[in-house]
Amino acid sequence: MTADGVRSPDRRHERQNDRPNDRQHVTLQDVARQAGVSLATASRVLNGTAQVRADLRERVLAAAGELAYTPNAHAQALASSNSKVIGVICHDVSDPYFAAIARGVMRTAADHELLVMLASTFRDPAREIEYIATLRAQRARAILLIGSGFEDRDWERSMGAELDPYQRAGGRVAVVSRHRSLKVDTVLPQNREGAAALARALLDLGHRDFAVLTGPRALTTVADRFGGFAAALAEAGVPLPPERIVEAGFTRDGGYAAATELIRRGTLPTCVFAVTDVMAIGALAAFRDSGVDVPGEVSLAGFDDIPIVRDLTPPLTTVALPLDLMGERVMELAVREPAPRRSRVERMAGEVVLRTSTAAPRGARTGGSPQ
Repeated sequence: MTADGVRSPDRRHERQNDRPNDRQHVTLQDVARQAGVSLATASRVLNGTAQVRADLRERVLAAAGELAYTPNAHAQALASSNSKVIGVICHDVSDPYFAAIARGVMRTAADHELLVMLASTFRDPAREIEYIATLRAQRARAILLIGSGFEDRDWERSMGAELDPYQRAGGRVAVVSRHRSLKVDTVLPQNREGAAALARALLDLGHRDFAVLTGPRALTTVADRFGGFAAALAEAGVPLPPERIVEAGFTRDGGYAAATELIRRGTLPTCVFAVTDVMAIGALAAFRDSGVDVPGEVSLAGFDDIPIVRDLTPPLTTVALPLDLMGERVMELAVREPAPRRSRVERMAGEVVLRTSTAAPRGARTGGSPQ
């Protein structure tokens, strides 16, 4: 009853009218919206594939009961071989490394008449888990993880909680790069071995004073490349002091910031290794802006051999990986029948490509002793 004596409308009737038409199929998305939770959370509750907080579980079950939700048979079939959807999760599709791998994935997917859904996590572990949960809820036929894993036990446990039930239900998972805890088919670039080979090639040029521009070492790719490079220097008796190691974002701007910090610290080394080409591109710009000649004063090397680096001035020394082929192979692993007992690993070797961004240190070129 309102203040003027008029009877209030029956709100229960309004709520009933807000429901999806009884003649239409109620979707999982309707349940998630009604419960005020994500699609992934609603899927976990209704499929019983992972633990969910008690209050969220109660909201989802209440919403499902109120809406008279029944699973969509078509949605349930999506995890089977009838599904055409492949989910590809990468760190940053604007990075040419990931774009080249994604190109290989998409070309092979087209050959198999499959559709690709592409997502970028921007190296946020929580976002990666959420994307996987969403793809599970949508019953994607396969999930491809393109890019390094994280050296993080909590992340590993969360990944297992999402991927294990998905695989048991028939979903396929394949990855590019090292994901230590995941028992899945893997295309494994030889990051550690490639970085070690690069270090030896730079030592052969006469360098003995190095710096490394590194991304976050929680990323397995960074850990492997840094570890391989540092180990090769140690084997040659060449130190890598802490002040010669600069950590920044795994991006072009991160490379620029790291090189700028290296310049600020004082005397420059004769050679700088950036653990990815995009960081090396940023470093090259920073050296140019500061009047540091490459390779006259400082040699510079990267890793990946993304297409643009051969067109830089000077062209970049790097470790070349077969990026397109890596994308093709991980897609092929995802559509093959799974191995009966163990996960398959396809190793991809890198090749050192010496270009004119590196040269012998100045003392060696003028007949003096290598620095």
